[in-house]
Amino acid sequence: MNRRQLFAGAGALGLSALVFPRGAGAATGGILRVRSYSDLQILDPAFMLAAPELDIMNCIYTKLVAPKAGDVWGWEPSAVESIEQLDPLTVAFKLKDQLGFTDGYGQLTADDVKFSIERIADPASESAYAGDWATLKEVEVKDTLSGLIHLNAPFAPLWTSTLPSSSGIIVSRKAVTELGGKITTKPVAQSGPYILKEWLPKQKTILVRNPDWKYEQGAYDEIHITPIEDEKTAELGFEAGDLDYTWTSVSSISRLKETPPPEATVVEKPSLAFVWMGLNKDVAPFDNPNIRRAVQYAIDTKAVVDAAYYGAAATSTGIIAPGLPGHRDACIYTYDPDKARELLAQEGAEGLTITLEILNKTERLTAAQVIQANLADVGITCEIKQHDSGTFWTLGSKDGDTWNKLQMYISRFSMQPDPSWATAWFTTEQVGIWNWERFSDAEFDELNAKGQVELDVAARDTIYKRMQDIMEESGQYVFLTHEVVGVEYRNSVVPALQPNAMPLLSDFKPA
Repeated sequence: MNRRQLFAGAGALGLSALVFPRGAGAATGGILRVRSYSDLQILDPAFMLAAPELDIMNCIYTKLVAPKAGDVWGWEPSAVESIEQLDPLTVAFKLKDQLGFTDGYGQLTADDVKFSIERIADPASESAYAGDWATLKEVEVKDTLSGLIHLNAPFAPLWTSTLPSSSGIIVSRKAVTELGGKITTKPVAQSGPYILKEWLPKQKTILVRNPDWKYEQGAYDEIHITPIEDEKTAELGFEAGDLDYTWTSVSSISRLKETPPPEATVVEKPSLAFVWMGLNKDVAPFDNPNIRRAVQYAIDTKAVVDAAYYGAAATSTGIIAPGLPGHRDACIYTYDPDKARELLAQEGAEGLTITLEILNKTERLTAAQVIQANLADVGITCEIKQHDSGTFWTLGSKDGDTWNKLQMYISRFSMQPDPSWATAWFTTEQVGIWNWERFSDAEFDELNAKGQVELDVAARDTIYKRMQDIMEESGQYVFLTHEVVGVEYRNSVVPALQPNAMPLLSDFKPA
């Protein structure tokens, strides 16, 4: 039985019972129950695969500074007693003196900070996040707790999307070395207010308070994180009393805001994330730029987004959201099926059959079905292939054997509040890592490097607008939406949310 058949054949109570084991109601016994949109695959900040892994790592590790909850983007000290940017190229820090690693790995030191940062920046590590430290020169250890971060050039995203995010997480040099250089799903040397107690693949991750944490304790005895890929399924679990907090589907926001579940609050937040359809230029027929352009002209993005999100989300003009430098006013190539037919006829490509790969989620399927109809209208047959998250996130990897069969796919990337975090994944060096379109452009790569060190906001705006123009001109991208974010939570919970509703689980508290 596939997911669509499951929805068609099960009522709300029956579906919830299939997903959630019955037991005590939510928010009991000091347990916080939350939904994550994917299961963890790795708990190493240098090799993180999805935002839900960062939600866990933010609890079990520490970093120099942490993202701050609220409606304005910001950060606050975490592992540091003090931190200061002395000049555009130098940051001084002093660690708190009672931070330690579990499993007997001792005190957290400035040498661990050096190791953690330089490990991500080192090309030999092959971290996809090396760009977060693109201008790093070195981390200088002054003494056990103090050090200096030296840059080769100013770095615009340093305080927005590097230090407060996964690339600022501190791991134990000794532990990682003993593990052979990589942390898996069984972390050792944890250092945050919570630690990982148990992981049941595709069922639940359980975090408990860290008994060695010397500072403000987490408010809950345990945090239970249940991976549920489909938002509609998560909503049913919330209504059944099995979750305290969940993201909702965008299509449900209006309904839930008008009639929220009993004793619950529903919140809508703007999103930085971006959703797009990508075309792999190294696989036929998309090795032909005119056929790529025909697909761009064939897609009615407004119809796609309206259908998938019930009119609750707007279409996007690129990968950079409104409010950030580089947000464009409009796309270059818009819906024009006549031009699509003309290009296909010119290439003798009428009657093509192609595949579109998607995550097994309601909104993605709806979007894909509208795209399928758009393409049929210009003479292209589109087969939709659905995947669970474990399979989907390997489709374009150079380490597998599926990238050379991948033609089109719909994806969504989470974001940090800096435009460089949108463009970094589409450089030439990211081909086969996160760049599944296998897009490669020298000007784009040069501008990506320039945008990271440019501190003038107007100049950055120009740089990032041009980069999105280059992406669109390649014919490899159809930009869809930034979505909006809906969350619902029990009134017994005070959630700690960033401006885009990304949760900071360790800061959640009972009301």
